[in-house]
Amino acid sequence: MSVIGRRFRTVAVAALAVGVALGSTACSKKNDDEASGEGGQVKLVLQTFQNFGYDQAIKDFEAANPNIKVEHQKMGELRDFQPKLVQWLAAGSGAGDVVGLEEGVLLGYVQNHDKFTNLLDLGAGELKANFPEWKWNNALTPDGKKLIGLGTDVGGLAMCYRKDLFQQAGLPTDREQVSQRMSTWQDYIALGKEFKASGKVKAAWLDSATSLMQPHVMQNSETFFFDKDNKFIGDTNPVVKQTWDMGLQMAADGLTAKAQRWSADWDAAFKNSAFATLPCPAWMTEGVIAQRSGPANAGKWDIARIPGGGGNWGGSYLAVPAQTKHPKEAYLLAKYLTSKEGHLAAFKEAGAMPSDIAGLEDPAFKDKTSEYFSGAPTGKIFGESVKNMKPVFLGAKHQQIWETIVEPQMQAAERGRVSSDAAWKKAMDEAKKAAS
Repeated sequence: MSVIGRRFRTVAVAALAVGVALGSTACSKKNDDEASGEGGQVKLVLQTFQNFGYDQAIKDFEAANPNIKVEHQKMGELRDFQPKLVQWLAAGSGAGDVVGLEEGVLLGYVQNHDKFTNLLDLGAGELKANFPEWKWNNALTPDGKKLIGLGTDVGGLAMCYRKDLFQQAGLPTDREQVSQRMSTWQDYIALGKEFKASGKVKAAWLDSATSLMQPHVMQNSETFFFDKDNKFIGDTNPVVKQTWDMGLQMAADGLTAKAQRWSADWDAAFKNSAFATLPCPAWMTEGVIAQRSGPANAGKWDIARIPGGGGNWGGSYLAVPAQTKHPKEAYLLAKYLTSKEGHLAAFKEAGAMPSDIAGLEDPAFKDKTSEYFSGAPTGKIFGESVKNMKPVFLGAKHQQIWETIVEPQMQAAERGRVSSDAAWKKAMDEAKKAAS
């Protein structure tokens, strides 16, 4: 889960958090006296961010394992959960028995793997063939001796759009026609200008210039802010600057709603129909767009192919912190939630696209349609989007640099508070310092 996908600080700040963590452990949602349930039941705490879609999967797991009770703590946005998890890991208490790790922070945890249980010691090696090689290897230490997580979703890409707003603007609404009209990013921008020029719709074309960064860079580069030696290259990666300029030019042309993503402002923009399109990884459909848009907008959204043809944004892992008192049971839970059955339940509930190979081939995924998104064949659209994808290397501090430095500066430029050039310079200067 992404999202892709979407996401905050890394383990690299753990050393700074130790002092805070020791004083804030009492605020943790997991206490030692909660380790066991009634009647000898083992009680596990599962901590995830956003919406992993695990409600039904947990019920199924508990039914098959009556000696285990799962408390699922939904910790809000990644930016809220991640700093707390860093603190709890540093303090040695407070983290759940199983925790969600997003791909943008994963490498930092792999580098500081002593905070996690080695899943290979619990038998995870037998699961390797269940996952794409790149998904498995991302959670593996360089020497191949320790695995810290099992893959949950992948963030196959599409373009979600409001067909009612398209109709008002005189644009085609059929998803195949829409896909053809925006087959490239330049086509997408041109169609946006046509949408605006109609003068018939108050909504903007896109929610925010920043929404282009992940999908466009991940389609067109094998690296992002860091090269494969984990050295900062954000200021010299031409695709990053190209995407920055493309998004801010769209804002200057009046094509963006200038909404601040992952905020109350963004939530209101969904409900108020403030924009017509949004690049959407699979996890963003039912788990973000449908929830934020609400029942009143059901059937108004649809899904077309992403400009550029495919790609991935986001995706997550489940890990077992070393501080757990129940490593074997925690592993069983993580194993089930990342099995074919767990993946398919999450996809049905939250649109989280399976990373399990058997799940990707199952009719429950391949033939899935979404009632909320006008019957769009979500399994087919997202499945095709990742067929030829190549993994993009995300450095240990990727998410920290994006969410705390680059995205805020891009938003400031989008809202006219600073020039694009000045915002870029400040973002890159701060990013270099943070990366060192």
